[in-house]
Amino acid sequence: MLRLHEYRYHRPRDLAEALALLAQHAGDVLPIAGGTDLMPNMKHRLFTPGHVVGLRQLDAMRGITVRDGELCIGAAETLATIARDARVREHAPSLAQAAGLVAGPQLRNMGTLGGNVCLDTRCTYYNQTWFWRSALGFCLKKDGDTCHVTRTGRKCVAANSADTPPVLMTLGATIDLAGPDGERSVPVREFYLADGIWNSVRQPDELVVGVRVPLPGPGLRAAFVKLRQRNAIDFPLLNVAVATRLGDGGRIAAMHIVISALGSRPREITGLNDIVTGQPASGEVLDAVAQRAHAQCHPLTSIIVDAEWRRAMVPVYVRRALAESGLPAR
Repeated sequence: MLRLHEYRYHRPRDLAEALALLAQHAGDVLPIAGGTDLMPNMKHRLFTPGHVVGLRQLDAMRGITVRDGELCIGAAETLATIARDARVREHAPSLAQAAGLVAGPQLRNMGTLGGNVCLDTRCTYYNQTWFWRSALGFCLKKDGDTCHVTRTGRKCVAANSADTPPVLMTLGATIDLAGPDGERSVPVREFYLADGIWNSVRQPDELVVGVRVPLPGPGLRAAFVKLRQRNAIDFPLLNVAVATRLGDGGRIAAMHIVISALGSRPREITGLNDIVTGQPASGEVLDAVAQRAHAQCHPLTSIIVDAEWRRAMVPVYVRRALAESGLPAR
């Protein structure tokens, strides 16, 4: 049986107290909301903080509202709430899709949007028990000096396996952070780094307070699809989020596609507007889009399922996402 280590749990009354606790116990503290990822990782001794700061009860991190042309979602709102909320389903249906596909219903009832945005990267050689990892000699991400995927010690390639970030990127969302130096906002497109050890610009003493999604306006078609071994609960082998803006006559004005679970940060497919701008949403154009995505995606073996098969699924799932968004499937 895997057991938790001893730690002290703090229940702050407000955001200011939570930030003060993070500062007071810096280097030996972690925030927790739903805990659906953090608690298993603590049982595996991937994290052993002496202090844990609870966030679920903080009013500053709750609520779903529409104001000033944006859909505003508190970071402590559960994924289940986001998946079924009428405002999210109306203004950001692809986000509701992604939230509704995270893990299983029990975990969605506990897991939060902020936790999913800040989900720790995953790797076959990292997400194991201390005994398993010690037998291998540990790894670059935790306690070792070698990446067992690339066979070098220079860079960790553990994969970003969160479902909501690729959707938030395609929708042009912004993340609101709070820390000891005040509040700041970061576009989701700029939030993630290509570093499997710490893959975001969030500092350890900062908290994700909320996410703001611009209201879509006319002509936006968006969707999210996910490939995994068991649809009931597994982490993704591949995520695809698409958002297409249709202009006059149903021609494509702009397209964004973000693919994740292949590397340490979600990957935005580049050069799409060179293919689609001013073009009808025809099968030929969308085939070219799918092939552009395939050319740019090269999954590593940080996830144990065959990397070449996962790459072969990229154009298949891009086409499925485009069809799900209401564009032609053929």
